[in-house]
Amino acid sequence: MQYETVFILTPVLSDAQMKEAVEKFTKVLTDNGATIVNAEEWGLRKLAYPIQKKSTGFYTFIEFEADPQTIKKLETAYRRDERVIRFLTFRQDKYAAEYAAKRRNLKAHANQAATAAAEVKED
Repeated sequence: MQYETVFILTPVLSDAQMKEAVEKFTKVLTDNGATIVNAEEWGLRKLAYPIQKKSTGFYTFIEFEADPQTIKKLETAYRRDERVIRFLTFRQDKYAAEYAAKRRNLKAHANQAATAAAEVKED
């Protein structure tokens, strides 16, 4: 089954600590047989309302395929890690999976176009 998870890390972390936390959660997924389809770091963003007296947080989005038992292990890891302010994991239905694939393709084409434009400027 295909899932998406978004989690918010506390803003007091350094970049190295933030990347280490993201690697920890991707490792939890891969160790339990999940395959990562897409991972995006959305960066430091303002929260809609204060959580634990913090108004910003590091957002990370991971799209993956896994068994339902893997979700329980992932969410247990989220709850045990004090760096995680909030998290949300949900199963994609067929329409959400199609939309996510289109979104990934559009993003890949945009990155290719930007790379091509940069190469043209260099010449």
